[in-house]
Amino acid sequence: MFDFVRKHTKIVMVLLFLLILPSFVLLGLDGYNKSQDQSAKVAKVDGRDITQSDWDRAHQREVDQLRNSMPNLDPKLMDSPEARYASLERLVRERVIAAAADKFKLTTSDQRLARELQQSPEIASLRRPDGSLDMERYRQLLSAQGMSPEMFEANVRTDLSNRQVLVGIGASGFSSNSAADTVLNAYFEKREIQLARFNTADYAAKLNPTDADLEQFYKANEKLFQAPEQASIEYLVLDVDAVKKDLTVNESDLKTYYEQNAQRLSGAEERRASHILIASPKSAPAADREKAKAKAQELLALVKKSPDTFADVARKNSQDPGSAPNGGDLDFFARGSMVKPFEDAAFAMKKGDISDVVESEFGYHIIKLTDVKAPKQRTFEEMKPELEAELKKQQAQKKFTDSADIFTNAVYEQAESLKPAADKLKLEIKSAANVTRQPQPGATGVLANPKFLNALFAPDAIEKKRNTEAVEVAPSQLASGRIVQYTAAHTRPLAEVKDLVRQRWLAQRGAQEARKDGMAKLAAWKAAPASATGLLAPVVVSREQTQKLPVPIIAAALRADASALPAFAGVDLGSEGYAIVKVEKVMPRDVPVEAAAKQQRDQYAQWWTSAENLAYYNGLKERFKAEILVPKPAPAKENAEETVTQ
Repeated sequence: MFDFVRKHTKIVMVLLFLLILPSFVLLGLDGYNKSQDQSAKVAKVDGRDITQSDWDRAHQREVDQLRNSMPNLDPKLMDSPEARYASLERLVRERVIAAAADKFKLTTSDQRLARELQQSPEIASLRRPDGSLDMERYRQLLSAQGMSPEMFEANVRTDLSNRQVLVGIGASGFSSNSAADTVLNAYFEKREIQLARFNTADYAAKLNPTDADLEQFYKANEKLFQAPEQASIEYLVLDVDAVKKDLTVNESDLKTYYEQNAQRLSGAEERRASHILIASPKSAPAADREKAKAKAQELLALVKKSPDTFADVARKNSQDPGSAPNGGDLDFFARGSMVKPFEDAAFAMKKGDISDVVESEFGYHIIKLTDVKAPKQRTFEEMKPELEAELKKQQAQKKFTDSADIFTNAVYEQAESLKPAADKLKLEIKSAANVTRQPQPGATGVLANPKFLNALFAPDAIEKKRNTEAVEVAPSQLASGRIVQYTAAHTRPLAEVKDLVRQRWLAQRGAQEARKDGMAKLAAWKAAPASATGLLAPVVVSREQTQKLPVPIIAAALRADASALPAFAGVDLGSEGYAIVKVEKVMPRDVPVEAAAKQQRDQYAQWWTSAENLAYYNGLKERFKAEILVPKPAPAKENAEETVTQ
């Protein structure tokens, strides 16, 4: 059936059109849309439902944003039940905040919206030299995101209104120094401890498993001894280098290109200038700006009258600390090195000229052009290798665009083999063995690309051994592959993994024996503290001074009840065994220097404010009856958290 679809695509499209059209005629667009809206309800906020489709769109939006910022992100990480549920929680939060903003009648004025837009770096980059906004580029930028200017500005206005819901809590949060110090003193408290370690390796060395023990362990833990699915594959890569190798450039084209681009390829013109700066940032009050401008005008009149005194005037009056000691000299610079108003003025002058007062974001400049360094014009023969490489690159990029369509169609239409595509485009069919669904350590190129591997291990590609679609694995680089031989994931025979089974058995039983012995010692020492022997030398620990001890040991030492010393605590270290902590002394933290104390108090105030924000948001959830109607997924695998027994 799939072969028929592939070979008769147009016929299938016509049939589908004829089947779908009557549903629109009978039900109408409105009926079709209503049927789509009848999605399962997954949450409620303020009496309004959040549907499965709302959730799916919100999750997909987050996935797209992450992929744009991290192209190599494994898509499976975002497709887990936990990741999807987190998207729903964020969507509920957005709806709660929006409901609160609406209920409290929080709005955003036109002036506040304008200030926000002016502060956007993306929009600032669209401003012309005179400060006006290039509306055509503004519309193009938003169009690429599927929005009109009106939609974008409405979204920004809504976002600003929603921010006001929590901003009052964040802005008013504080904690007194005494409260902060009380908490911080307890948090950074130090304790003198002694340790007894019960290491897995020591107990494992005394064990000698029988074949029956190993076989029983193997059968109970078969998943630990699985070989991953693997495949031997063939693949093709189409990139600019692949199409460039057959390109030739004739002499006449090179000469024409030289004549048209010689000046550009020879290098950029550089200019040397000195300046006098009267500093006055744009954020300064208008009166201060006018005063600075007037001062610059006075100095301009002075240097115009006596140009030879420019360096002396700069040394005495310029407020640019970098150039003033050198008489205002800025050395040579090319276009793009200076702020635009300064650059435009400098490159419009002749050697020896002194500019009028030039305004920039730093203040007011008087510029003297002291030298012009024109690039040396290189001959055709000198530039020939460089010209040939650049022209080939341009032609290869154009040819790649044409070849990409051929490549995409060929690997799809003749999906049983890569040879037709390779023959058409003169590409080399490459092969690789032991390829897995996840990139292997040390893999490079397409074999390290998650997107390509996901396509390669798709069900259709595995079962039918068809070519994958053309996958964009990098800018101007496409790849397609096919599985030649596939081996499914399987449990390796006991005879093959017997040594590994033995290691696993010893590790598990060794940890069990260490835990058993440690817990018995803990009970005995708690009953008779004087009987505790064989402990390591005392050390002082705190959250700042861990002495390179495992985190669970530090946590146990600091949580132990110190009202009666010595105090004992047991720590399950998982695969590493067991430990007993004996707390001998409790000591106050070192008094921090004032700067460090202030920083810690500020950090505590941030924690406190975050807690208040969370409490306020939880109150809003109750007020607007926010409820998630789907169960929270259990973690796929419980975290092996270290347990502490007292």
